[in-house]
Amino acid sequence: MIHLAVPNLSEGRDFEVLDRLQESLGDEVTLLDRHTDIDHNRAVFTLMSKPADLVPALTRLSAEAVRDIDITRWQGMHPCIGSLDVCPVVWTRGEDVEAAKERAIETAGAIGETGVPVFLYGSLASSPEREERSFFREGGIDQLWQRMGDGSLEPDFGPALPHATAGATLVTARPPLAAFNVELDTDDIEVAKAVAAKLRESGGGLPGVRAIGLLLSTGRAQVSTNVHDPIGLPLAEVVARIRDLAKPLGARPIEAELIGLLPEAALAGYPEDVPIRDFDPDFHVIEKRCS
Repeated sequence: MIHLAVPNLSEGRDFEVLDRLQESLGDEVTLLDRHTDIDHNRAVFTLMSKPADLVPALTRLSAEAVRDIDITRWQGMHPCIGSLDVCPVVWTRGEDVEAAKERAIETAGAIGETGVPVFLYGSLASSPEREERSFFREGGIDQLWQRMGDGSLEPDFGPALPHATAGATLVTARPPLAAFNVELDTDDIEVAKAVAAKLRESGGGLPGVRAIGLLLSTGRAQVSTNVHDPIGLPLAEVVARIRDLAKPLGARPIEAELIGLLPEAALAGYPEDVPIRDFDPDFHVIEKRCS
């Protein structure tokens, strides 16, 4: 049995820091991908290990993030509340679900013991409102301090208040999702926001899709998404919906970006006119890397 994990770190610009973070994982872990984004100021590591090696590696990564990333000085476009912002353990087979959940809870406890509060979300959430990451991120780190300080938001593990410089960490166990960004042929952020609002599930859009609209430093508006079930909802359908929503606003999708790896089935029927930048199926498809 192997486990995947996809820790998201609030640093995408300082490559010396990112190198130290990567080194902290140790030799027992295989790093499948390291994706960085200057605008989002975020790095996403995709790693693979035996179950016994996963928790120590993620705990070391968290400790290094505490040392190297000061969330109080962070500037970027991606919502976050912690140096190690999100740390999901990923199962790829149905028979591994419970084991992945156990590793995730062990990871949450170990990070909490280092002085960083941890919130469980998704399949491990203690209540329905805590299932979404946005519940914890609303208002950013300042609002997190207020909510934890007045007792209205209690962590699942760790101290009752955020870490002074590292904030808090969100942990879950989940199947593979697709972190998938689509760029439009416009520099109008309002177009991207309008498309995202109708694309995401909470706005009556596609099931399991989370989306926000952003403006990149390149001058392109971006619809940044997480597709929670990219097998049941292939990326071709996401692109098609973005195309339909953007057309009345005078825009169209022209290029996409994938963060990390995804299941092969997610690519079924993908359109050629919205290429995924730097995509290599031999590198970015889970089945080909983990076989």
